[in-house]
Amino acid sequence: MPSKGADLVIETLKEEGVEVIFGLPGGAIMEVYDALYRDGGIKHILARHEQGAGHMAEGYARATGKVGVAMTTSGPGATNIVTPIADAYMDSVPIVVLTGQVPTHMIGNDAFQEVDIVGITRPITKHSFLVRNIDELPLIIRKAFYIARTGRPGPVLVDIPKDVTQQMAEAKIPSLDEVRRALPGYKPHVEGNVQQIRKAVQLMLSARKPVLYVGGGAVNAEAQEELVELAELLKIPVTTTTQGKGAFPENHPLSLRMLGMHGTYYANMAVYNSDLLIAVGARFDDRVTGKIDEFAPDAKIVHIDIDPASISKNIVVDIPIVGDVKIVLRKILNELKRRNAKLLHPEDREKWLEQIEKWKKLHPLTYKNSRKVIKPQFVIEQIYEVTGGEAIIVPGVGQHQMWAAMFYRYSFPRQFLSSGGLGTMGFGLPAGIGAKVGRPDREVFVIDGDGSFVMTMQEIVTAVQYRIPVRVAIINNAYLGMVRQWQELFYDKRYSEVDLEVQPDFVALAEAMGAVGFRAEKPSEVKEILREALRVEDRPVVMDFVVDREENVLPMVPPGKSYRDMIVEDGRGTEAETMYLVG
Repeated sequence: MPSKGADLVIETLKEEGVEVIFGLPGGAIMEVYDALYRDGGIKHILARHEQGAGHMAEGYARATGKVGVAMTTSGPGATNIVTPIADAYMDSVPIVVLTGQVPTHMIGNDAFQEVDIVGITRPITKHSFLVRNIDELPLIIRKAFYIARTGRPGPVLVDIPKDVTQQMAEAKIPSLDEVRRALPGYKPHVEGNVQQIRKAVQLMLSARKPVLYVGGGAVNAEAQEELVELAELLKIPVTTTTQGKGAFPENHPLSLRMLGMHGTYYANMAVYNSDLLIAVGARFDDRVTGKIDEFAPDAKIVHIDIDPASISKNIVVDIPIVGDVKIVLRKILNELKRRNAKLLHPEDREKWLEQIEKWKKLHPLTYKNSRKVIKPQFVIEQIYEVTGGEAIIVPGVGQHQMWAAMFYRYSFPRQFLSSGGLGTMGFGLPAGIGAKVGRPDREVFVIDGDGSFVMTMQEIVTAVQYRIPVRVAIINNAYLGMVRQWQELFYDKRYSEVDLEVQPDFVALAEAMGAVGFRAEKPSEVKEILREALRVEDRPVVMDFVVDREENVLPMVPPGKSYRDMIVEDGRGTEAETMYLVG
């Protein structure tokens, strides 16, 4: 029996196990929305802006590991979702974006609400499809999901002309085997080269000062068990990127927490002084490496990554291993057990761990608290306390993002959902909504800045409409805080266009949108407001924390500098510190 193209879209999505779509309808995608209404089998969350829909799909994907789905119309509907697509591409987030397009015979004629969204997004997607006829529609959608979730995950766009959604055909939904056969050139390598694995094992056994450097690829691969086992077996300290948070529990004795520009002193010193750096699902981003020729200068580097294009792209490595992180780590562990392997320099390994403990005591993560003014770090600590460290944290982008990374300890994967590579202000609220839709069993806290929040604050209405009890903590310093910090430190305090003195009354704004609003202006008010927020179960809560305006995120490696040039919490640099060398 023939089916309409729009119905085939919904049938194929259901075959893929899609439970929820985030989107906003319009003319070119209206047939699909009609099919969605008639079918009734997939939940839809109506965003108030297509950017919000895209970030919601991202938040859902980041929190669950499933493919997030967003749907928009053509023209401005499509261009409004470009930023979330780019964000997902940079952070390897699997989403499928369905966009409507003008009818096929009108493409290229500057028709109403026509843009070449495939061309626009080609540099920021794993792949983009323009559907030309109804017969290929189900296969293309299944290809999109397969490409999005396999190999290095990422966004895939499917552009569907309106006439294709209106056509009738007896097209069948292909099996997964048929999808694989239809992609003969797409074969992600997951196993890892055996010889390279054996070389890496030998280096791990002989190293005196090794460090595991873990990125988001370990989270995507769900490799926490293997990481913990390897670190404990060989007594290797572990540092993570912002995207890798939770892949290794931060309350573990071997945890160095985060490295890089705003990493811990002890993580950066460990990397700088290491003789072996084992990069696991990380891409040597510039915010991690700082000055490249002084990054881990004396270390051999092993790099495990599923994306061959990421290996030796920024830092030349000694032993590249292309493969799925979880599979490769398990093979490393099996090789160690097969050999009944022993450390070649156990005494030096103990000295290394002792030195790291000294660095932890020398410069722990800390700040100067106050009884008069709310410190942003204090708010994060209180959120950690009232949630028992079990909440999913979704920051916006800016100073608050780094404080959230520093002062909440993450113990499980997909707990810290952050816009890393693109650094998208406005990410927090919609991504938090998507995360809560995907993980209703978890408390979800959006930790946002006042500058970041206002960029997508209309999505509070979305959370109200669908009774999504996401908690929003605004770290309100009435500045574009991170820009202000850079202007203070590197531009002689020339504060150019960063003052947000005129801003909404966030409590009144929340209440006008149907949410609950609170404000804290004194440290003594913080915990009670957080507890009150946790009692609200049927709508979002917006908490306005009025904090110290000129608090800086420290420690910090200045841009273009090395780890030796860190600015630490007391304002002193570290260059005068004695660098530690084993032996």
